[in-house]
Amino acid sequence: MEDMFDSMILVSGPSFVRSGFEEQAFGDDVVMFVNAGGCEIQGKDCHKKFNGDAYFQGGDIIETNEIIAKSGDHLSLYQSARYGDFHYTFNNLAPGDYFVDLHFAEIVNTNGPKGIRVFNIYVQEEKILSGLDIYAVVGANKPLQLVDIRVSVVHNESVLIRFEGVCGSPTVSGICIRKAPALSAATVRPELQLCTKCATEVEGSPIQKKLQSKNIAQYEKKIQELTNECKMKSDECYEAWMSLTNANQKLQKVTMELDKMIFQNETLEQAVGREIENFIDVSDKYKKDKKLWSSIINNLEKKIKTIKEDHIKLSQEAHDCANSIPNLNKMTIAIQALVAQSEDLKVKYNEEMIKRKRLFNQLQETKGNIRVFCRCRPLSEEEISSGCHAIIDFDAAKDGEIGMVTGGTTKKNFKFDRVYAPKDNQADVYEDASPLVTSVLDGYNVCIFAYGQTGTGKTFTMEGTENNRGVNYRTLEELFKIAVERKETISYSISVSVLEVYNEQIRDLLATSPSNKKLEVRQAAEGFHHVPGMVEAKVENMKEAWNVLQAGSNARAVGSNNVNVHSSRSHCMLCIMVRAKNLVNGECTNSKLCLVDLAGSERLTKTDVQGERLKEAQNINRSLSALGDVISALASKTNHIPYRNSKLTHLLQDSLGGDSKALMFVQISSSNNDMGETVSSLNFASRVRGVELGPAKRQTDTVEQQKMKQMLDKLRQEYRTKDESLKRFEENCQNLEDKLKEKEQHYRMLQEKNKDLASQVNSSAEIQSQLDRKQCQFMEKLNRKEEESMMLKQKIKEMEQKLKEQQHRESISLQEKVKELEFKLDEQTHSEIAVKELQCQLKERLQIQFALEQRVKELETPSILLSQSANRSRIGTASDESTSYTDPHILRTSTSINRPKTGQVSALYKVASPYGIKRKEDRKRLSNVLTNDHENHGVLSKSLVEKKTEPKEINRTRELDQEKAYGKVTRTAKVVTIPKLFPHSRIEKEQQIKVRGWAR
Repeated sequence: MEDMFDSMILVSGPSFVRSGFEEQAFGDDVVMFVNAGGCEIQGKDCHKKFNGDAYFQGGDIIETNEIIAKSGDHLSLYQSARYGDFHYTFNNLAPGDYFVDLHFAEIVNTNGPKGIRVFNIYVQEEKILSGLDIYAVVGANKPLQLVDIRVSVVHNESVLIRFEGVCGSPTVSGICIRKAPALSAATVRPELQLCTKCATEVEGSPIQKKLQSKNIAQYEKKIQELTNECKMKSDECYEAWMSLTNANQKLQKVTMELDKMIFQNETLEQAVGREIENFIDVSDKYKKDKKLWSSIINNLEKKIKTIKEDHIKLSQEAHDCANSIPNLNKMTIAIQALVAQSEDLKVKYNEEMIKRKRLFNQLQETKGNIRVFCRCRPLSEEEISSGCHAIIDFDAAKDGEIGMVTGGTTKKNFKFDRVYAPKDNQADVYEDASPLVTSVLDGYNVCIFAYGQTGTGKTFTMEGTENNRGVNYRTLEELFKIAVERKETISYSISVSVLEVYNEQIRDLLATSPSNKKLEVRQAAEGFHHVPGMVEAKVENMKEAWNVLQAGSNARAVGSNNVNVHSSRSHCMLCIMVRAKNLVNGECTNSKLCLVDLAGSERLTKTDVQGERLKEAQNINRSLSALGDVISALASKTNHIPYRNSKLTHLLQDSLGGDSKALMFVQISSSNNDMGETVSSLNFASRVRGVELGPAKRQTDTVEQQKMKQMLDKLRQEYRTKDESLKRFEENCQNLEDKLKEKEQHYRMLQEKNKDLASQVNSSAEIQSQLDRKQCQFMEKLNRKEEESMMLKQKIKEMEQKLKEQQHRESISLQEKVKELEFKLDEQTHSEIAVKELQCQLKERLQIQFALEQRVKELETPSILLSQSANRSRIGTASDESTSYTDPHILRTSTSINRPKTGQVSALYKVASPYGIKRKEDRKRLSNVLTNDHENHGVLSKSLVEKKTEPKEINRTRELDQEKAYGKVTRTAKVVTIPKLFPHSRIEKEQQIKVRGWAR
């Protein structure tokens, strides 16, 4: 254990002390002592103090009141600590060497376990301690010191101590800095180690040496322990396996029982909780009921008293009535007369109601079928803050006139059916539009739509808010109110649909799931226009109608631009279909009320939109311009009215035609910034007001028509049901045929499987017997392999010992080879000296040859010279051929030898080189050959030799440094062949054969 704890320390010098701090042990060497996580402490000596926690960055403080065993002179030092992610930095220390002591105590995790707090320590960014576990070293509430951490401080350098958590947060109780004695030269000198690859001395750190020695000792101990444990565990393995299987079985049973008990316990706890909650509820109810019953009883007592008093009064009145019975006959006769008068009044009332409706509708028709109401919104807070002012004059608003200041003093007036100032509320607006609602219930088609630029309040007028409802909500509320009042004479069926025109596409806002099917406007057989596939929600009260309105409003397309943050990017249309039946005469009507919230009309330059918003704005303006074209055509009473130029006008064809009543709200802004849009909106409204559509027609159905329609509906439903039943029957037949085919295939497959299973059963019996035999063989082989493995382990150990011995022998042999190589290098240096001597001898011989040739010239006669010159010419050609053959070969084999000018001398010089020859006998033979060649060729003149040498061969020769050439010759492995001086001589061929055999 001690070695394991010491292995945590990564540098030489520091050590662990398992006791607290004592002042006598350190004397006066203490420079600074910091109580980490605590306050200042006074030492036993009055001159010594423990500084409070300072010089830190990061971390938190923790304290304890428990007693620290073996705490030394100061218990409070180990009762506080700093923990977390932190480090200490000590500045302003004098240059020199210091010892740093660290004090620890585990005061948090007092119950362990080991490994719950493990951390590393760095001093000057050098890892000093690795994987410190205080609880594993000394346990809980016990001190631990790490002393003698040497630190060298240079001028203006600080001491940095950093704590790094491996598992959990690091902690420290105190830091002590002491002066350290200077190191001697012997201790400072670094240790040298032999490199395992090149056997050179390398400077090694003491940390590496210590780690290597510790690791080697640890591994040796571990090897011994593992060998002992291996024998023990091999015996215990079988017993442990058997006990483990039994324990697993028991544990499974126990876990099953425990799960059952836990489940029962949980159910019981839940039942008890429920019972407690029920008991509390019952007790609360009992208290409340008790109070109620007490108050009720008191009230009943008071009521009983009043009832008794009333009973006395009633008894007196009964006596009075009994006395007045003769007057009852007269009263009954008077009542019968009143009943007859009431029946006459009902008939007259019905006749007056019919006349009133007729006169009201005539009044509406005389006013014009398209009525225009103008509404102006007030200035917003942003417009007021930006300095905008109002340009609309409402002085003549009661007379239906509105004035607009277009310049300094110029004013333009517009006339409408009704003008609303900014102060008018939603109720005032609906009050003038409500008479059209009764027209819908009487069987007329009505259209109410809002027109104006973005941000003028169209959606507010039509929909409103939750606290301030608009025209849509108030219209439905009025419809249901009148329907309830007339329920005795007329029955109404109201259905609602909500759609929008977005990018010239009709979208159903009540559709639960989106579909790719396009909705188109179609003309029914009765003449009115409708959209097939559109959802019509039948509503019976205001709550259902409001839910439908909310669903449609939430699904509407809304975008943002420079004019309005929540701008409507589509035309929204709320269609209310009213089907009425008169219970007295059987008359039926089908009418429709369209409430349209048009998208904002504005210029593209003002909105400054791009991409998808630009496309939306273009489609909105295109549809509004189509609406203007329709209004212009209606105003001019042309034969062709372009309803089909836009989806919007096509949908409004029934409402804008002569069979319906129409009302338009033109919404304007009072701000001077919106002057252009306001003028265009007012001009458009003036043109709409001038349109005369003619009298509206009532959408009635006679009794026979209604019966025919009912018959047609029934026939269509029967046809659809029969068609669906036929399709289902065909599908069922097809499914039955498919099932029959599948069953036949399944039956065939089962037969085949049955055959396969029978064959497999027969083969499985044979396979089982074979497996039993193989199992016995495998058991025998396993036993053999276990024995072989034991033998192999022993052989491995022997091989390891042999390898160690072999490595030792190889190291010795390598050292001997190195010595031999050094000896050979010395011999090579001596051989270079001998080469230089041979060169000198060759130069002397050449000089002697040159002198002999001159004497021969002087002594010979001209005739002899001519005969000899002919012979020499033949010999010269042969010698030239030999030199031309040898020179390239010399260049290819060894380019490091210097050549003289003539080919013959170079050949002699090449042969004389002792680096191509290894044996003394060969050297003697070559020397004899050289002497013979010199005697045979001594008579040749230098001039002839120079004439016969070709200029190409002279150009090939190159002069190299002799020292480099000889150095390269010693490194070449090839041996230079001897040139052919006399190719026709037999002696030459024999010598060449001998030399080539040696070279091979």
